[in-house]
Amino acid sequence: MHTVVRVGDLDIIVKPSPVALVWSEPGRQHEALAAPGVRLAPGDALVEVELATICGSDVRTVRGDRPAAAPLVLGHEQVGRVVAVGEGAVRADGSPLELGDRVVWSIAVSCGECDRCLRGLTQTCRSLSKYGHERVHRGWELSGSFATHVQLRSGTAIVRVSEQMPATVAAPAPCATATAVAALDAASARVDLDGALVLVTDGGMTGLTVAAMALDADAEVIVSDPDAARRSFARRLGAVAVDPSARAGSPDRLDATLARFAARGIAEPLVAIETSGTPAAASTAISNIGVGGIVVLAGSSAPGSELCLDPGSLVRRLVTITSVHGATGEQLARAVRFLERSWRTLPFEELVGATHPLAELDAALLEAATGRHVRVGVAPGRKSL
Repeated sequence: MHTVVRVGDLDIIVKPSPVALVWSEPGRQHEALAAPGVRLAPGDALVEVELATICGSDVRTVRGDRPAAAPLVLGHEQVGRVVAVGEGAVRADGSPLELGDRVVWSIAVSCGECDRCLRGLTQTCRSLSKYGHERVHRGWELSGSFATHVQLRSGTAIVRVSEQMPATVAAPAPCATATAVAALDAASARVDLDGALVLVTDGGMTGLTVAAMALDADAEVIVSDPDAARRSFARRLGAVAVDPSARAGSPDRLDATLARFAARGIAEPLVAIETSGTPAAASTAISNIGVGGIVVLAGSSAPGSELCLDPGSLVRRLVTITSVHGATGEQLARAVRFLERSWRTLPFEELVGATHPLAELDAALLEAATGRHVRVGVAPGRKSL
């Protein structure tokens, strides 16, 4: 239990001190950093972390496969409770943020005034800061959710979640769930999802969430993933699951599945959403999209992945290729609304397959890297065994 004491108008002291785990370089364990005092500028807030989940980008960073501004506090998927509020702090809907609010928040901290923000691209703000991505510096030590507390800065989209929603459902909302909303927004701008065949080329957290949301919009959905457990989960959602590693002639292959849809009068996918970040998955999405369809690349944010394209084929098929990276505050709010009305009937809680205390973060990251679980949780309040 932490005690928060306000000292003056801006400064607060937390006892015992908030602790963040700092990552420096591949192969080196995280180091604890205490931050006993926090200065809350107008619009800021301090949140005690209930549960964080490990995103694939966190794993790639600690493995050295993704550039990072080290040293930093990783973690950008989480749910927590507001324990201190700066003057004028508000939720994403403009209502006042209150002590005790259970909340999730955007990855991005945006100015709201630059040309990109004014175009609605707040996640690409000219003065962008991102939780779990910034080099640790004095005044913002609590900048990622692999910590007991996170200091939310003015310009963060903060969304309240119900007390009933399981933390394992709420925590992935700022990244995986909000990205799924953004991907389907991009797709539905060109293709009506109702009755459309949607191909999702990954059964990770974002891909499975895309599948669930597309099914909720009355689409037909195919999920392609080599992992049998993830294919099984996709089937439980109501999707058809295919195995990209299946041998020729197998009924589990994508070509065989598309043939069965064609026999039902659904000729071809009009939406394909790639969420894994692999060139093979992107290639599958592009090569199987139907005439007039749209491909949304949502997983390929890391540098180094190259893809060969046949422009003539794209032109002849009138294919649109677009991308999403991150999400807006409004999309995060819709992600939370979707979870609020669906978590009791959809088994999202099961996707967090293991939870570790904060002190075991390095072990948690190693477990996440195995791929056995769609998500691994980190709970600062949990004690080590």
